[in-house]
Amino acid sequence: MLLKKLFKCLTLFYVNYLLQVARSFYSPNLGRRQQLGDGLESWRGFYQSIRPTQMGLSLNIDMSSTAFIEPLPVIDFVAQLLNRNVSVRPLSDADRVKIKKALRGVKVEVTHRGNMRRKYRIFGLTSQATRELTFPIDDHGTVKTVLKYFQETYGFNIQHTTLPCLQVGNQQRPNFLPMEVCKIVEGQRYSKRLNEKQITALLKVTCQHPQQRELDILQTVNHNAYHEDPYAREFGIRIDERLASVEARVLPPPRLKYHDSGREKDVLPRIGLWNMRNKKMVNGGRVKEWICINFARNVQDGAARSFCRQLADMCEISGMDFSKEPLLPPLCTRPEHVERALKAHYQDAMSALKPLGRELDLLIAILPDNNGSLYGNLKRICETDLGLVSQCCLAKHVFKTTQQYLANVALKINVKVGGRNTVLVDALSRRIPLVSDRPTIIFGADVTHPHPGEDSSPSIAAVVASQDWPEVTKYAGLVSAQTRRQELIQDLFKVWQDPQRGTVNGGMVRELLLSFHRSTGQKPQRIIFYRDGVSEGQFYQVLLYELDAIRKACASLESNYQPPVTFVVVQKRHHTRLFANNHNDQRSVDPKSGNILPGTVVDSKICHPTEFDFYLCSHAGIQGTSRPAHYHVLWDENNFTADGLQTLTNNLCYTYARCTRSVSIVPPAYYAHLAAFRARFYMEPDTSDGGSVASGATTSRAPAGARCGRAAGNAAVKPLPDLKENVKRVMFYC
Repeated sequence: MLLKKLFKCLTLFYVNYLLQVARSFYSPNLGRRQQLGDGLESWRGFYQSIRPTQMGLSLNIDMSSTAFIEPLPVIDFVAQLLNRNVSVRPLSDADRVKIKKALRGVKVEVTHRGNMRRKYRIFGLTSQATRELTFPIDDHGTVKTVLKYFQETYGFNIQHTTLPCLQVGNQQRPNFLPMEVCKIVEGQRYSKRLNEKQITALLKVTCQHPQQRELDILQTVNHNAYHEDPYAREFGIRIDERLASVEARVLPPPRLKYHDSGREKDVLPRIGLWNMRNKKMVNGGRVKEWICINFARNVQDGAARSFCRQLADMCEISGMDFSKEPLLPPLCTRPEHVERALKAHYQDAMSALKPLGRELDLLIAILPDNNGSLYGNLKRICETDLGLVSQCCLAKHVFKTTQQYLANVALKINVKVGGRNTVLVDALSRRIPLVSDRPTIIFGADVTHPHPGEDSSPSIAAVVASQDWPEVTKYAGLVSAQTRRQELIQDLFKVWQDPQRGTVNGGMVRELLLSFHRSTGQKPQRIIFYRDGVSEGQFYQVLLYELDAIRKACASLESNYQPPVTFVVVQKRHHTRLFANNHNDQRSVDPKSGNILPGTVVDSKICHPTEFDFYLCSHAGIQGTSRPAHYHVLWDENNFTADGLQTLTNNLCYTYARCTRSVSIVPPAYYAHLAAFRARFYMEPDTSDGGSVASGATTSRAPAGARCGRAAGNAAVKPLPDLKENVKRVMFYC
């Protein structure tokens, strides 16, 4: 409580000239505004928080940028949004929906009344054009047009008469304002989803070399003059203007095993990076029967065939058993025919394979570079309807194919068909503490929530679990829809009543434990659970609920089955940055990016004063400043040492299947995030402009009614369509 009050006092000092968003402060004067496109701009700012650490109270400062709506005349904003002159032709229905979504909730001020700049909040658009709008002026049914009212009352002649009016005020008593008399009020943060172009532009703004970011933080601290803050003095707090100095160590990279038939049988990564040259996958998958569908109009049949041949050759070179030619000639079709084309081509293939007792192994799909909902529709149909794993490739890569690109795609295909790209040498030699000595299953779990503005979308939970031991490299994944904004994973363990079978146990943890047993022939004797996406305020609520679900899932298999559990929260969204003490020291700095080296770990001073947590930068930053992952151990029945868990976590970061570099968070948590993101594509789009509606996600075998969660307002959450059994067993989400 004291910390909250102190934080509020400190922020009051700056609120007069900065815009506060949660614990961050933004201003158009802290740096040059950058246009992001479609009527948005970025503002620079800084984050500040006070937190308890081993050093006592610490002030955490970091630089940030976020999107704001440009303070434009509404006409200009709409022109940018639609990327055209709005007076040339009437708005289409799609244009109206886009404008309404962009402007809903935005504050505007009127410009037709001189110095009286009254402000309103937009809640909609009129269905009629401005020239058609009338409103009553007395109780006798007399009406007046909006055009005439503005001309007579304000002497203002409306020019854009074909555009709709803004609806302001409230639904019961709406006011009509022509777009051309309104200007967007400055300082409104844009909280909805950014498009790809805007994200790219924002990343360019926020991407800073570590040395520059450190300098900016120090300048911000100096500019804010915390040492002069009267509220800090009142609390008896003196704030040091230097960065906190902490001890760190760099964990060595693990040696990785490849197949003995390759020229290089193993590799020791250097600065978090290696490649597939002279190496073969440790377990190459088998793709004997495959098909190709081309959805890109600008890719001719010859180019598609040539690309597929190059990809097949790369898969073969990398160690897979991959047929050179597709089962059927590549099919060329339009994106809007995706469902019909997919099912027809699949049926043609199965008609040829079924009499031979064979199955279709893979679909290769060539997509236009800008493909809208095509990718999501294709994945939904393949994974929940046909039971077919697929690999999508963009047209631009067909025209400009590189060996690096083909090698990366081959890695993804291999794990989708059940292969393994690499494993830790220490895993094969049984030298991983508290993993190699007895059968161990490693879980990853995450919950993704709908973007702001997608009011009808549920939250999606995903859980993955290792299916091989002692290698711990293959992960099966399950997904489930649950109540919107609910962080606790509801479907870890479920019990329901079936009319025929009576009491039935299910849920994602139970199903993955059974899958591990089927795959390895052993039941897990140790559980490590990496949980992503939990904020500090929810730590113990999540721990109590989800640890209990894990216990119940184990007990449902055997009454006395209770393997020890280690429950670790993985946090990537925090504001702690680590800088080398000497930016020129190559023993602690990556010379290419200026970031700290992969494997850098800090577990003192800036960590929690009493609990088991650490910061680990397991990846090599490519650009900008690396953000270390924060691992917080909430429960540990396996009695890991700090060194043991840090080394295990760091080593696992080198086993990520989709690339030949170490990654920033432990792979099971990463895979859970990918699976949850994939499941959003299984939801059918809503015809309204309010977002999308779930059509399903669950993985347990309960009847649909038993699996439904309850959303706000007692509306049921529709379950996601079930993944096909053969899809569940492989890493379909890669």
